[in-house]
Order: sequence, then structure tokens, then C-alpha cells
Amino acid sequence: MARDDYVRRLERAGLAAAEAGLAGLIVTPGPDLVWLCGYRPPAETERLTALVIEPGRAARLLVPVLERPDAERAAGAGALEVAGWSDGADPYVELGKWLAPHRRYGVSDGMWALHLLGLQRAVPGGGYAALTEAVPMLRAVKDAYEVARLAAAGAAADATYEDILGMRFGGRRESDVAADLARLLVEHGHSQVDFTVVGSGPNGANPHHEAGDRVIEDGDMVVLDFGGLKDGYGSDTTRTVHVGEPGSEERKVHGIVREAQQAAFEAVRPGIACQEIDRVARRVIKAAGYGEYFIHRTGHGIGVTTHEPPYMVEGEHLPLVPGMCFSIEPGIYLPGRFGVRIEDIVVCTESGGRRLNETERGLAVVA
Repeated sequence: MARDDYVRRLERAGLAAAEAGLAGLIVTPGPDLVWLCGYRPPAETERLTALVIEPGRAARLLVPVLERPDAERAAGAGALEVAGWSDGADPYVELGKWLAPHRRYGVSDGMWALHLLGLQRAVPGGGYAALTEAVPMLRAVKDAYEVARLAAAGAAADATYEDILGMRFGGRRESDVAADLARLLVEHGHSQVDFTVVGSGPNGANPHHEAGDRVIEDGDMVVLDFGGLKDGYGSDTTRTVHVGEPGSEERKVHGIVREAQQAAFEAVRPGIACQEIDRVARRVIKAAGYGEYFIHRTGHGIGVTTHEPPYMVEGEHLPLVPGMCFSIEPGIYLPGRFGVRIEDIVVCTESGGRRLNETERGLAVVA
């Protein structure tokens, strides 16, 4: 990305702060900092690093002086001012010099309590709000560059799924299959693996099951949910497979989830409320008699993290906007028996939805 791209992101963040009634944003190390200026500190440290963004003025980054050379080499450093503070000085007093008194600022969700308490001590009378509450849509609308990165991550996850279908499941532990998924994600270009859910048989009824020592058996349904980061952007896909030929109920439940996922995808269009995507999927599953077994939201946003706003859930009234990228992942979970989930990443376009995962959504039979 070029300097001008970061300038636009910083300007967008300043406008979002103003629209939320904030004096500005204070961003500490994490995905927001990387997205806004391309800087990732060399190591997690108790020393304060903070980016201050205020409407109508240049963004400023305060870093420990020993890390200033790294900060000045960051991809977006040319779009902001970089200043250093030295050991022995009070960094919160230094940061406080940049802030308007008695005003409210948005702060990173992951800001250490140490830093927030230090800031409150140095700048009494100020107020603070978490970024996801104050400006939840800051990173939600992706540009063409970001959509391309998400598409590439999705394609890598698809290639991982295609490869895993050719491997043996029966007689192996869930953790063995999870290790294969992690290895394949890396082989297909991921730099970070965030999760490899392998839920076999009754374990599939737990949506966030941690792959364990259970040996996968012939006749098991197996939920595969995996993803991570490739070139800084996330992948997240789920498919459900069956070891050997499935029975009629297993085919039926899988078919209902597939119908719900397709209906929710077809509902994607600009202007529709996020909650409507959840409602569409839930109506299909409820009408089939399995409503009580769909126990989570239908989707979540994705970008430089694998879970971020917007959320496809009841009560989320925000409208879809072209460029929003999110999962659609309905499921049915029958306690003690099996689970089924199908998940794709979808981008909202001017004409509807575009899937970023294209592997077969039918019930695959594996060995």
C-alpha cells in the first residue's frame, strides 16, 4: 500500500470520530494500528505506543524512543508525525499534551488497563469509549485492495479443503486432522493459523469444539471450521463431511443447513439490515423444526482480523454497504449426536452478494 492509501484511512478514521461525537481516537498496538498506519511494534511491551487521530489535523504516533526507527520505517509512517518518549519520562503526560482537555476519545478495545489508567491519571476529566462501540464500522467497508486480499485468503482456504478431502479421517484423532489443516493453510500461503475446529460425531454439536484425542469413526459427521491470515487478511470457512455413506437424517439436516445458507446469501444486497441475514437463515431452519438447535449468530465481519464488525445477528440494524465482507454460517447442533455448519465469506456488492469461498457445499463423503 502507498502513503496516500494510509492518508485516506487516517482521514476516514478522523471523520468517523467526529461523526461519533468524539474528539478523536487513541489507537494502541493491534489490528487497528496495523490497518491505519502499517506499524506493528517489534514486540509486545509495557512501554506505551499510541496513535492519536483527530479530525482536521495530522495523525501523530507516540512510541518509545528506542523503537522510533522501526516506527519511522512502517509502511504508513509518511502519512503521520512520529514522536518518541524516553525511559524515565511519563509517557501518559507526553500523550496528554496531544489531547483536548475534558473531551471524549475512542480507545482501542485491547488497550492495556495499565495504559488507560495512566492516561486517566495524567488527563483527568476526559472520557473514553471502546472503538468497536464508538466507531464499529471503521474497518467494515473494504476497498478493492482489501477485497482482493480477502479473496486470495479465501482461495487458499478452499485449496486447503480440497486437499483435506483426499486424506483419511476414519481411525485418526481429531487433533491429527486439525494438524493437517494447519499445515495445509501454511502451505497455501497463510502466515498465521487462527483456528482448526474438527468436531467429529457428538463433538460436532459444539460449534467451537477444540480438536482433541477422540478417534474419528466410520459413520461420523465431522465439522471442519478453519482459517487464519494470509498477507494480513483473514480466511474462515466451514464444511461438514461424513465418514462413509451418511444416513437419511444426516442428509436431511445437512440439506436444511445448505438451504438456509443459500437463502441468506441470496438476501445480501445494499441497504438490507445485517439482522435480516440472520433472520432469513433462521426462518429456514425454524420452519424445518430445528430452530432450537441453531444456537449462534449467522455471521461476523472479517478483514485484518477473522472476527470483527459487522455482525449478522438479531438487533443489528446497520445496513449492508458495498464492500462489507462477512461470513454466512448457519448451523444445526444436535446434542450428543452430531452437528452441521456451512460457512462462506461473502462481500456485499452493488448487485448483491459475491462469495469468496467456492468449494462444494454438498455433504462430502470421506474415508
